Amino acid sequence: MKKPVFTGAAVAIVTPMHADGSINYEELGRMIEDQIAHHTDAIVICGTTGESPALDHGEHTECVRYTVQKVAGRVPVIAGTGSNDTRYAIELSRQAQQDGADALLLVTPYYNKTSQAGLIAHYTAIAQAVDLPCILYNVPSRTGCNLLPATLAELAKLPNINAVKEASGNIAQVAEVAQRCGDALNIYSGNDDQIVPLMALGGKGVISVLSNIAPQYTHDLCAKWLAGDTQGSLAMQLQALPLCRALFADVNPIPVKWAMNLLGWQAGPCRLPLVDPSDAVKEKIKAAMQDFGLLK
Repeated sequence: MKKPVFTGAAVAIVTPMHADGSINYEELGRMIEDQIAHHTDAIVICGTTGESPALDHGEHTECVRYTVQKVAGRVPVIAGTGSNDTRYAIELSRQAQQDGADALLLVTPYYNKTSQAGLIAHYTAIAQAVDLPCILYNVPSRTGCNLLPATLAELAKLPNINAVKEASGNIAQVAEVAQRCGDALNIYSGNDDQIVPLMALGGKGVISVLSNIAPQYTHDLCAKWLAGDTQGSLAMQLQALPLCRALFADVNPIPVKWAMNLLGWQAGPCRLPLVDPSDAVKEKIKAAMQDFGLLK
């Protein structure tokens, strides 16, 4: 059995930016402290919710370094170090290990995509280049590449391939991953609207966008399930569904950054090519936040 990097809710934290597009490290520090105060179980820095494709190398490595230093061992820090260039993913991963990250989050290659055999070669090369636990990230709607259960079963044989973040939306596929991999691979939900279904299949929690604006709630939703209060967890899942949908009414992280600004955080703008949500989407997000109790 592989010990999970964390159980519960990890926040896929946004990267706050000044109006000129530079990274607002002071605000990032405030966000990290607030997440820890509200019992977030791990911090994922430089994931795709953190706009990693738009960060240059220096920014990426500095964000990881800053987060490790700010967290100071209070919760695990998981660094997003995936790339569609295996060599660059290895470079980012080695740097994150050197800078003190506790684990890595590795999205599947995007655009060039590769075959299932290529995915095995890609992830094997990264895993063998570092000593950290690796969480593979399957999000075919954004990458055009689906990490299949048989492929995960093969990769799970590697000692530091620890988990998969499953955002395929395909519950039957996740069930097959659980059946094929068993204790050799931990499963996390990559979709906030499917936390309970994945935990019912043995999942250990979620890597969450929702946690950016509702960290205590998302932690509690997972904690209830893990403590055996499945009905309480289910009720929280169902209550959060309209807000989860609103947070994906435009391309992530556009809605969640706008929601954080609405709550008074200085999340700032997204970097191009991502732009502000339309007025209609803004109204949808605001209404969902009001209904959920985040806004008066």
